[in-house]
Order: sequence, then C-alpha cells, then structure tokens
Amino acid sequence: MIRLKNDKQISEIRKSCKLLAQMFEYVIPKVTVGISTKDIDDLCLEFITKHGGKPAWYKEDFPGAACVSVNDAVIHGLPSRKIKIRDGDLVSIDVGIDLNGYISDSSTTVMVGNVAPEHKRLVEVTRKCLEAGIAACKVGNRIRDISKAVSAIAEEAGFGVVYEYCGHGVGLGVHEDPSIPNVVCKGISPRIQPGMVLAIEPMINIGLPDVDLADDGWTVLTADGLYSAHEEHTVAVFKDHTEILTKLD
Repeated sequence: MIRLKNDKQISEIRKSCKLLAQMFEYVIPKVTVGISTKDIDDLCLEFITKHGGKPAWYKEDFPGAACVSVNDAVIHGLPSRKIKIRDGDLVSIDVGIDLNGYISDSSTTVMVGNVAPEHKRLVEVTRKCLEAGIAACKVGNRIRDISKAVSAIAEEAGFGVVYEYCGHGVGLGVHEDPSIPNVVCKGISPRIQPGMVLAIEPMINIGLPDVDLADDGWTVLTADGLYSAHEEHTVAVFKDHTEILTKLD
C-alpha cells in the first residue's frame, strides 16, 4: 500500500533529509586514499548521533550506519577495517537517517584520486540518470516513466542497468511501496500523486546488468567484476512540482 504523506509529515521528513545532506557534505571530503570503509561508517555514525538521529539501516538489521560499496560492489557493502580506499576507487556511500521517526535515504558515488576516464564517465552518466528520473517524477506520470527515463540514458551510454534492485517509497518506513525499478517492467505501474515521498536510485554497471550476492549475505557485486555507480535522492511530490529533499539549498 502506498502511504501518501501530509504536509506535516513531509516537513518532518524534510528535516531528516537536510540532516542527511549535511552529513554527506561533512563526510565526502574525508573519503581519501588510505581510509577504511569502517572509518567512513564511523564518520557517518558520529555525525548522525551527534545531531540527534539514528542510522535508519539498524531497522533493517544492517550492521552499520552506512553501506559502503567499492568498485564492483553495487550496493549494501559491509563496512570493514580491512577494506582500504585506493587511488582511482569508486566509493558508493548509501545512508539513511531516522530523525524522530522520519526516514531519509540518499546515496552518492565518490571518485577518489585519479579515476580512469571510463569510470568517471560511468559516475557522470549515473548522475544524469538520477536527474532524468527525478525530472520524470511528476504528477500525472506513472512510476514506469521514471524507469524509462533512467534506463534510456544508461543504455544509450552502453551501460548495464541493475534490474534486481530498485528505488522505493520512504519517509515513515525505510522501504515502502511503490517499488521504482530502473528498467521498465511489465504490469501495473502506479500513477505519481501528490504526497508521495520516493527514493529514486539508479544503480548502473559499466558492463553487464547482472549482479551476485557475496558470501557475507549483504554485499551485492557485479556479476562480471566490472565497476558500478549508485546515485540516490529522496524526493517529495507536490501538485505543481517535485522537491529534492536530500539536497542542500
């Protein structure tokens, strides 16, 4: 069931989202060569708790405040002291904050040091996919219009669009209806309505779209071992516009 949010609920979700945007502003400059993915998780946790929030992923039994996925890890990378960031890495950081019961969700891929041109292009295209998905997220369209916008840009660039995982509703829970695939799927596609709060999140692979689950039971890897990028914003739909909540003004 899709839970439409009222103005008061959106106002509270917005506070959670702004805090998350501020967290990324604090953490991203610190993602440099030599830092571990657990160090990144610690920075996120420190910021969240200092400002009165809780990691939303704890609700999902994820053992960290941040999913930190490096290179061929698409999503849900487990923070580890053993994984050290190297020059040229792509580091996707996916975080949700529970602020007084209101949930935010956002992700970005950080390019560390001297990134190969093809990997830089992957990140740039993924960001364009997110922008296109958000532009298609407006009243009167359907969820499949978001999917179509995302997949069109990625496929034109020659990249694989992850189809096994998708975006979702968010705000009162971590994962709510509707699901928002990044590829067009058969079946009923809900109309986009005022009051929807959605996490739109393209996951784009430089090679095949297929993924595998790692032995740790969490980390999702590209099936061909090539790099992946992940970008995400939480947005709120109003009658005459769509607002990106996880973005600083």
